[in-house]
Amino acid sequence: MKRTLIVIDMQNDFITGPLGTKEAQGIVGNVRQKISEYAARNDEIIFTRDTHQEDYLQTNEGRHLPVKHCIEGTYGWQIADGLEVQNGIYIDKPTFGWAHWDEMEFEQIELVGVCTDICVVSNALILKAFFPEIPITVDASCCAGVTPEAHEAALATMESCQIQIVR
Repeated sequence: MKRTLIVIDMQNDFITGPLGTKEAQGIVGNVRQKISEYAARNDEIIFTRDTHQEDYLQTNEGRHLPVKHCIEGTYGWQIADGLEVQNGIYIDKPTFGWAHWDEMEFEQIELVGVCTDICVVSNALILKAFFPEIPITVDASCCAGVTPEAHEAALATMESCQIQIVR
């Protein structure tokens, strides 16, 4: 069975940058270990990157979250050191969820990353809508939300939608 790990937005700006949190910093080691497990089996690993342009503050999202972040090509936009792997697939998404998952083929999906309550939950629900019969798992120890409470709420939402949460 083809296994796919989707690493959501493990970018510098969400870990140590303007939107970073101690919880996001705290999961980096767990995410690194998870990526290593998938890489050792030669499984598919996809990295999403929140990707904005210099005009971010003039966008709808920028008006609601006026913190310039993940500007394409900057250090903050890059995947955190030590997480990238050879043969990784990269998806630059301009918003919370990527609307083109249906163009890919999956048999089993696991998601990790940040923020649990924004981009992880958005992508998990989009994937579940496109692939209702495929097992989708989220490893809670490899995710961090904007706050611990928001993280838990997002995990509960995903679990309600038949996404397996590993605790």
